[in-house]
Amino acid sequence: MSAINDNIVPAPQPATPQPAAPKPAAPEPATPEPAALEPAMAASVEISSGKDRGDENFPVGSWLIRKNLRAHVHAFYSFARNADDIADDAELAPDQKIGRLDRMEEVLLGARETGSPSALRLRESLSQSGVSTIHARELLVAFRQDATKTRYESWAELMDYCRYSAAPVGRYVLDLHGESRETWPASDALCASLQVLNHLQDCAGDLRSLDRCYMPQDLLASHEMRTDDLARGNSLPGLRATFDEILEKTRELNSQAAALPGLVKARRLRVETATIAGLARRLTRRLERGDPLAMRVKLTPADFFSASLAALPRFA
Repeated sequence: MSAINDNIVPAPQPATPQPAAPKPAAPEPATPEPAALEPAMAASVEISSGKDRGDENFPVGSWLIRKNLRAHVHAFYSFARNADDIADDAELAPDQKIGRLDRMEEVLLGARETGSPSALRLRESLSQSGVSTIHARELLVAFRQDATKTRYESWAELMDYCRYSAAPVGRYVLDLHGESRETWPASDALCASLQVLNHLQDCAGDLRSLDRCYMPQDLLASHEMRTDDLARGNSLPGLRATFDEILEKTRELNSQAAALPGLVKARRLRVETATIAGLARRLTRRLERGDPLAMRVKLTPADFFSASLAALPRFA
């Protein structure tokens, strides 16, 4: 990739010489910005993994979202997807990832105009919708953490990560719809559940490709397991016990999340949140029965249809 032109610090202009003045000292060298640590930064810092909304476990800006708001949801998703792809790139060094994520935030906040098309689109979207930048900026906190942190010592530490990696998504959608902040605790629980379920689905792949493990180390140790045991082709009894303990905690999150649809005032969003909560419960049950190390445990199109059908009569 070519270097970013606007990241080059222009050379200072020479001072106008004065008669009999001493020879001017050489100018101090400019301090490179963080993104300059990566000489190959392109006009866009973004990296595409090839994933899009259709690859996600749960609907993103589906037909249930009001038509005039879907483009805003898609802009937020695109920003999050691109930032996540940077954080998960196996070829980039941690400081390169952070430099790219910093550039995305600079464009989002208007400090730069180039370098991140998705951040520019989201900036325009937020300007139109009146939603704060805070939710997108909080996502970047989590993605920067992903660049450097590869282990989580406890469930509490994992929940703190989910506060930044997952909760901002739900809060953004609620803010976009003008919902009360009373919805946030239940939304945070739902988003944390979705994040943990995704971690369980991808635990072996995350370890192999990124040496990253979201499974709480104290829970693994309590069942006499180590992180390296996740690299096996199937779950040992101790790993199964660890997964079951995590899923029990996830069921508690699902219980907290069950209140969300009843708190949401927008009718279509009420159905959307009820559908997603139902899908979270379905995937929790599926992971209780399946082995994520032996196969990809996932939802099916029939699950999406059934969850939507179950939500409609109650919350529409």
